[in-house]
Amino acid sequence: MSAAPAPLTVADTILTGARVRTLDPAHPTAEAVAIKDGRIAAVGEERDVRDWRGAATEVIDLAGATLTPGLVDGHSHPVYGVEMATGVDLSDCRDLDGLRTALAAAARALPPGGWLTAWGLDHNVFAGAPVHRDLIEDALGGAPAFIRLYDGHSALVSGRALEAAGITGPREFVQRASVVCDADGRPTGHLIEHAAMDLLTPVIPRPSAADRRARLLDLLDEMAANGLTGAHVMDMENADVPELLTGIEANTELPVRLRLAPWCMPGVDKDGLDHLIHLQRLAGRHWRVGGVKFFMDGTVEGGTAWLEHADCHGQGTEAFWPDPAAYTHAVHHLARAGVRTATHAIGDAAVRHVLDTVELLGDAHPSPATTLAGDASRHTAVRGARYRHRIEHIETVPGEQLTRFARLGVAASMQPTHTAYTRADHTDAWSRRVGEERAGRAWRCRDLRDAGAVLVLGSDWPIAHHDPRQVLATARLRRPAGEPGIAPVTPGQALTGLMALEGCTSHAALAVGEESEAGRITPGFRADLTALAVDPVTAPADELGTAPVRLTMTGGHITHRGVS
Repeated sequence: MSAAPAPLTVADTILTGARVRTLDPAHPTAEAVAIKDGRIAAVGEERDVRDWRGAATEVIDLAGATLTPGLVDGHSHPVYGVEMATGVDLSDCRDLDGLRTALAAAARALPPGGWLTAWGLDHNVFAGAPVHRDLIEDALGGAPAFIRLYDGHSALVSGRALEAAGITGPREFVQRASVVCDADGRPTGHLIEHAAMDLLTPVIPRPSAADRRARLLDLLDEMAANGLTGAHVMDMENADVPELLTGIEANTELPVRLRLAPWCMPGVDKDGLDHLIHLQRLAGRHWRVGGVKFFMDGTVEGGTAWLEHADCHGQGTEAFWPDPAAYTHAVHHLARAGVRTATHAIGDAAVRHVLDTVELLGDAHPSPATTLAGDASRHTAVRGARYRHRIEHIETVPGEQLTRFARLGVAASMQPTHTAYTRADHTDAWSRRVGEERAGRAWRCRDLRDAGAVLVLGSDWPIAHHDPRQVLATARLRRPAGEPGIAPVTPGQALTGLMALEGCTSHAALAVGEESEAGRITPGFRADLTALAVDPVTAPADELGTAPVRLTMTGGHITHRGVS
């Protein structure tokens, strides 16, 4: 096995009685792991870790649980999300009557003059009708309301809210965004993309700093209880986030390791790009700034996904960056400084442009090639800076683009649980908007893996729930776990159990350049570990979706201990 030499010191923790899936191709299975100073000290059979045991060592018998590298959410918004997910959760609303009932109940509970905030509203509630405040105004009882739709890129606001923000007609933005107006130029209350929604920021009540801190810690504790040890955070929306995280670490440990990628928006100049480069120096014990997040388009439902051909409403033919060449320039500027980039690209034209941008970099920034366990032939001799760039979401993409991911060393980042917003019969808002042909190539997870791409999996919380067991299960089922009556969406794109686990472990590490210290259970690697009551590779996926989490460990610290 891969046991380390006889130790000069004793381990802090020894985990025994486990089925260990190391994801280390040299030693794929083990029974016990020793941890010292936040790192894995030894891996092997029981006898291989015996010499690491001392009087102060905590020995934990996992009683047959399966121990894996720590599960990582490859795309999440825990810090920004505690403000996004504020107010009434509307994710259970299935039709307009249900929405109006929920809003009316929330409005009655408001104090005089209070704002109604809500989130998680599914576009399918409107059954194809335009999103319009007239549909909800009488249910609000005159309250100002700000309601986020589930995609996070749009909102529905009431007339009182528009008045409070001084919005009386259309606006022009540097990025692709809009205040939707009717034929007479009156705002409908539908705000599309961040710049439009931000018009309400000065007037919407915000949580206090103490409330944000408390809610963030509660959220991270919940994530750890579900088995997460890390998250790739696709924003750093507020400038005070480093201060917030530093303040938390002054008193405790972050339960989940956070890697943040601040946004780069259209209109950025050289000073702005250099500031993003400067931010890469910021780090704490369990957090760091690592990369920059771009948007090449918006969402299908909002009509802002960049498509090669217009959607059924004649929209979707423009990029989020009005000048796509400016995006390419910004990515190249960051790449020359060695900064990793992640680009939100949902439509096929957006995906193509990101791949074109990376291809133009050529071999200017070489880095050593990396091989993947069990698939080395597909992952060698890749051009350029391997996996320095990644694409987020990739909801629809033609076959001719798939092989470019592996050839260019671009990681694919996808969210299996997003398929819950679509239907196998294509009667949902997303499918109707893109049309049958593009809906038939939705979320091509398996095709990307078979083409040799690195595929990291995540949730995009709060767009979908952060539970990694649901992510793993849905990646295999192409429907929600525990709901066999729901037809799977593009079932041919299902991953194997091992592929799904790699998406939350070894491939997640590759996508951020941490493959030399994370994503496997081997001596010297970080002690980020997850123990589940079932084997996530071989257990039925429906069972995996709710399997007990026996232990979660981040950096050698136990962040969750379940009941055996």
